[in-house]
Amino acid sequence: MKKSIYPELEWFSEWERKSGERMPDLSQFRSIPDLPPLLEFYDGRPVRNIDDWREREKEIKHLLCNYLLGSFPHGIPALSDVRTIGSRHAPGAKVIRLRLVFDTPNNAGMEIEVLKPDGKGPFPVFMTQTNHRRWGLIALSRGYLTCIYPGCDIDDQTGEFKKAYPDCDWGLIARRAWLGSRALDYVLTLPEADCERVAITGHSRNGKQAIIAAAFDPRIKAVVSSSSGSGGACPYRLVSESAFEESVEFTTRLCPEWFHPRLRYFTGHEDLLPIDCHCLLGLIAPRHCLLSTAMNDGCETSYAIERSCVAAREVYRFLGQTNNIGIRWRHGGHDTCAEDIQSYLDFFDKAFGLDDTFSFSPEPFHLFDWNQWRDKQDESTLAIPEAKNWDVKRRVCWGLGEFPPETDVPGEFSYGIEAPHKSALMRRETGNELDILRTPVTFGGYIAANLYHCPGFEGHRPVVVWFHPYSYSTGYVGAYMVGERIYERLAQLGYVVMAYDQIGFGTRVEEGGSFYKRYPKWSRLGKMVADARGALDFLVSDRNMLVDRDIQAVSRLPEFDRQRILAVGYSLGGMVALYAAALDQRIAGVASFCGITPLGTDNRGGNAEALARLWKWHAIQPKLGICDGVNKQVPYDFDDILTLVAPRPCLVYSALHDRESNAEAVARCLDTARQSWKSTGAENLLQHCGVDDYNRFQTRQLDILEQWLAEVTTTGPVSAHRGEPRTHAHGALGHE
Repeated sequence: MKKSIYPELEWFSEWERKSGERMPDLSQFRSIPDLPPLLEFYDGRPVRNIDDWREREKEIKHLLCNYLLGSFPHGIPALSDVRTIGSRHAPGAKVIRLRLVFDTPNNAGMEIEVLKPDGKGPFPVFMTQTNHRRWGLIALSRGYLTCIYPGCDIDDQTGEFKKAYPDCDWGLIARRAWLGSRALDYVLTLPEADCERVAITGHSRNGKQAIIAAAFDPRIKAVVSSSSGSGGACPYRLVSESAFEESVEFTTRLCPEWFHPRLRYFTGHEDLLPIDCHCLLGLIAPRHCLLSTAMNDGCETSYAIERSCVAAREVYRFLGQTNNIGIRWRHGGHDTCAEDIQSYLDFFDKAFGLDDTFSFSPEPFHLFDWNQWRDKQDESTLAIPEAKNWDVKRRVCWGLGEFPPETDVPGEFSYGIEAPHKSALMRRETGNELDILRTPVTFGGYIAANLYHCPGFEGHRPVVVWFHPYSYSTGYVGAYMVGERIYERLAQLGYVVMAYDQIGFGTRVEEGGSFYKRYPKWSRLGKMVADARGALDFLVSDRNMLVDRDIQAVSRLPEFDRQRILAVGYSLGGMVALYAAALDQRIAGVASFCGITPLGTDNRGGNAEALARLWKWHAIQPKLGICDGVNKQVPYDFDDILTLVAPRPCLVYSALHDRESNAEAVARCLDTARQSWKSTGAENLLQHCGVDDYNRFQTRQLDILEQWLAEVTTTGPVSAHRGEPRTHAHGALGHE
């Protein structure tokens, strides 16, 4: 039986005590690393016809209620009374406030606002929540009968219904969605309302309830999910601690009322969830659904939204309405503006046949057509090299693709630095109370980076280059974190930390989307390694050789030791750090946290899908697709990469319950590598820290990193510490 690996919480323990519920035997659950197929029953049977789909719909709803939403009332209460609280005329419209009372033991009710355009109608209906009232004003101006209902943080009137149905264990988000449907019960009695043209929308947590309402209420014909994030349009399998995103653990700890407590049992075991949030989109099919997401939205990732949309589109295709679901990209972060809402109304107009001029056909940024990529390759480049003919380094480079021409001339480094508005959007700045300086630079192929360092330390300090995980929206900063950010903690310890977004992440999302059109024979992982090499070119450059139009730029660079450059990475970054160290001797040491997933371990149907994660899902190493299903044919593995790192200090951190890797395979990989390290006399420099935990990078991992860095830099990075207490800087959305 799999053990519980979630941190203890008082409220959760109390819920278990009162409910008598205990962690289920997760060993009895199927491991589904990728999104569960919507056209397949949980037991593996395919959906072959419309009758099968109706049964699958019932199964999906049951699973959603059991593991995510909680149970809804079995029946719908009748509307027993409608009281007008206030009414007034506005230019071209009538504004009415009403009290709706329902036939429940406690006469539960709520207050809504209805905005009616002048005229007889029928008018299409627009539903949204109180804090989006101004969205409703835009809808009114576009000729929609608008209903504003109290299902949001500033106006939550679900409490009476919670008391009315004590046997329902529904979460807060589900109750708010159900409340919206009860408001719709009244709206559809109005002669001015067009019952066949009902739209709903909401943003962030309101976006979650909007798609839940649409999934469970077929009267809603169109929905826009605006940055709904985890528990909304973002599947938990694709947004977790390993991506610095809102995980099951974060949701259930920070917002315990949102969903059913049972969800917490799947912390770190998200692959065992029988369903995921893309199922909500499948239930909406074939009705119209638009997913609005921002490139750098800290509450969700464009990658997860794309994957969710593609999975749901299979149901839309099955039902003959493939084009009824799509994505609208926004630039920037989590915020919205009037143009965004106007475009949502454009979408509703098109869905309802009111205006066919609106279209959305965004270019995907993450989806990868491997067959199309293969067609552009020469057969010779696809031939798997044999170990007896190629040395280790050459085999590793084969996996990275053909590197284009490059030069190591550092050149000007202040032109093209990250613009202040981008730094603010991405939260690159550090608080004044931390006394951390940020020096922006550029290097290599016009890559913007930041050097973080603190004044008051003597001597030339070691440099740490930080390689981030699969944090698509926020790059190296991360959105949901626990404890300090790595560059802040290490800067306060006296290190100089270099951080930048890897291709396809953060400020470079769009660059990643076009990569294979521009470099069909290379790989994104190869580009990441090349960027690391460019960073090293800059770091080892003689200051006297640096040129810049800003004559003060060189003086602003912190003093650091060019012989002590260490690479540190987590998840994806942990892998990139190892590749970079293996192929560039200028890296003095490397620490990889949850960065090793042995390639030769065939985990098909297991907990890792080692190759698919690299060649297909994230498309960072297409050549591995040649070996899919025959992993043993991969011409090298991480033991070979570790051999190339020897004899420099190397820390490999792995988690026993890492659902993205295989702990036993990682241990075997280290044992194999250690044999080759013996010949260098540096066996003790290869350290493996295996812990009884799941895949995450938080305070505990930072403590381990700090200790390792102090050891490998002999006496630590500083000769004189200011002795001031270190301030803990919390992530933008996380808590210690």
